[in-house]
Amino acid sequence: MVKISIIGAGSTVFMKNIVTDIVLEPGLETAHIALHDIDAARLATSEKVARRIAETTATTPTIDATLDRRAALQDADFVITMIQVGGYQPATVIDFEIPKQYGLRQTIGDTLGIGGIMRGLRTVPVLKGIVDDMADCCPDALLLQYVNPMAINCLALSQLAPQLNYVGLCHSVQGTAIDLARDLGEMPEDIEYDCAGINHVAFYTRFEKRHPDGRMEDLYPRLKALAETRQYGRGWEDCANHVRYEMLTRLGYFVTESSEHFAEYTPYFIKGNQPQLIEKYEIPLDEYPRRCEAQIAEWEAQAAALTGGGDITCEKSVEYAARIIAARSLGKPDKIHGNVANTGLIDNLPANACVEVPFLVDGSGLHPQPVGALPPQLAALMQTNIGVQQLTVEALLTGKREHVYHAAMLDPHTAAELNLDQIWALVDDMLEAHGAAIPELK
Repeated sequence: MVKISIIGAGSTVFMKNIVTDIVLEPGLETAHIALHDIDAARLATSEKVARRIAETTATTPTIDATLDRRAALQDADFVITMIQVGGYQPATVIDFEIPKQYGLRQTIGDTLGIGGIMRGLRTVPVLKGIVDDMADCCPDALLLQYVNPMAINCLALSQLAPQLNYVGLCHSVQGTAIDLARDLGEMPEDIEYDCAGINHVAFYTRFEKRHPDGRMEDLYPRLKALAETRQYGRGWEDCANHVRYEMLTRLGYFVTESSEHFAEYTPYFIKGNQPQLIEKYEIPLDEYPRRCEAQIAEWEAQAAALTGGGDITCEKSVEYAARIIAARSLGKPDKIHGNVANTGLIDNLPANACVEVPFLVDGSGLHPQPVGALPPQLAALMQTNIGVQQLTVEALLTGKREHVYHAAMLDPHTAAELNLDQIWALVDDMLEAHGAAIPELK
């Protein structure tokens, strides 16, 4: 029986998607699913939801829940991480409110920018603890790493635990492909693409439709026409999609992550002295805190709906986890996109970077596929993000506080808004506010 440990299972809605995917995957209906969280109440809710999923899908997985992480990991074949270190209170509030005092506004703040830097500093040590436990309890397990900031976390793990068998997973590549098919009025199953880069800043270098007669149609001319007329839909969180289509017209390729995310990865869209940009591109400032507050407000009703006696909807999601587990344990070859250290996978990005590339997955393992060189303008844009990721990891590896300042001063959005004295002071204020949540840096 395959054992799957879910660490951070108190993220009930995401856990529901993953568990549903697992039990609906032929051959995994009887998997052993071990749930772990540090929040007893949320863990109890997630356990009830997991059991409801089994009842609704008429499957018979073994489900257990424990506050003991090592017990959850013991003899696991696969480990799925979905933690949020520090939670909304106090961590996310700190990441948004202190920068705001300096005039630095963010949208999501979980991947890059000052918010992403701080999130990485407090998350990597916890992931390292999980990986250390895996070395004792399930040394041969495959880690399916879903936690943001993806590139920072995976780059750090590749250096802190070089023998670790892992892949970083996100739904932006496959999710955006579905969004683009919708914008074009096409069926997602008719779309084929090539995509590579870094997490949240990967681009479709090929985006085509396969016709019934086998003919392939390049869909980029139609996407560019949509960009000119703004006749496209909104993002999956009902946010405007202007930023990504604007970048399509400027760079020639479409980026995988949402406009609200991408707006803060560059210096072009969020500027305190140009508020007209916020209006033009409909950029949702403070979007992540707003989502967190809405989720907290809805938690009780949501938990009651998921755990009550009414119907529960169980449909497969676009996440890769169950497909990887099936490919590895059942010998069902598959293709995914994942994040891993750049071991010759993208020629014009540095080796000490985390890249997002296609993977072939089969019974022998995960096989990242080399993609060669990316268009130079895309690689250059990615380098502006990679430097921030590398310096954040360097601060964690060396314990040197100076590299946190360096990461912040090189961040595209932070540098576009603040001078050097402000950046230094902001870093000091944020490190002090996070306190022991971030390891001591000298």
